[in-house]
Amino acid sequence: MINRFKSVFVAASVLAGAVLPLQSAHAEYNLTLCGASPGGLWSLLGAGVDAAVKASYPGSTVTYQTSGGGFANVVQIDQKKCDLAIIHDAEVKAARSGQPPFSGPVDSMRSVAVMYTWAPMQLLISKSYAEEHGINTMEDIAAKKVPINILLNKKGNVVSDIGASMLTAVGASPEQIEEWGGSVTYAASKEQGELMRDRRADAILNSLFVNHSSIRELANAIDLKLVPVTKATADKVAGEWNINNFTIKGGTYPWAPDDTLTITVSAQLFVREDADPTMVKDVTTALIDNADKVSGVHKAMKALDAKLMATASAAPYHTAAEEVYKAKGLR
Repeated sequence: MINRFKSVFVAASVLAGAVLPLQSAHAEYNLTLCGASPGGLWSLLGAGVDAAVKASYPGSTVTYQTSGGGFANVVQIDQKKCDLAIIHDAEVKAARSGQPPFSGPVDSMRSVAVMYTWAPMQLLISKSYAEEHGINTMEDIAAKKVPINILLNKKGNVVSDIGASMLTAVGASPEQIEEWGGSVTYAASKEQGELMRDRRADAILNSLFVNHSSIRELANAIDLKLVPVTKATADKVAGEWNINNFTIKGGTYPWAPDDTLTITVSAQLFVREDADPTMVKDVTTALIDNADKVSGVHKAMKALDAKLMATASAAPYHTAAEEVYKAKGLR
């Protein structure tokens, strides 16, 4: 079994003719957590979960396991190939309803904690390209049939599908962009930055933390323009994926002085419905009691607290996790 649970018990003693009951000194866990690519945000979250569990249960280990990301993690957790998994809310909703890429409903995931709700889709266009073609909103790409070379996240990641939905909603589907002489390339976040710096792409449309280091690094290499969508587009795509609108405040980037409307995804920590209740209870308690261990992995995570962890809606909470939140007055 991947989940190996060990309890260290105080040996039974006889004192004054009485037998003392066995008592648990502490638990140690050896768990695997399915994330995404190494070195990315989810690997940092994995380190935070590991630190939180270690703080409550010394000697424990939560090992970060790289994978293809959220859709792949639905399968991994369903097939018991990891104990914990980080998955986007939109991916879980797609799995539970049997939408593509799933051939039928997959409903084995149960929530443990919300990790974040603030990873907005950001359309970053080379400033010179945006000025040349008069692009001030995403809708301008379609209105002017711009032959743009745009980068989406790699296929199999829901933010790639959401990006394609955004483009389609404004009338610039990947197929239409290709008809106009442009291209849509699917690449991991790190590769996207390299392609933009090498002038092999004109734009990135990806889910990233606001002011993420990769954006700052890219902005140091080339001039960028942060491009919004209209409210009608944001509402349409958010409704399609059952996610939320998001406004990037003006001045967050020195080169983006105006508020920028877009949409956002959230990520949550999941277990299987039949996961060991004691393990789920202990991990949930560890996350609540040591929320700072997770929020401290990146400055963009500072808003994470126990109250936010208790707000999951993509799938029901595991019964053991639900009990912990209720006992602490969080649900």
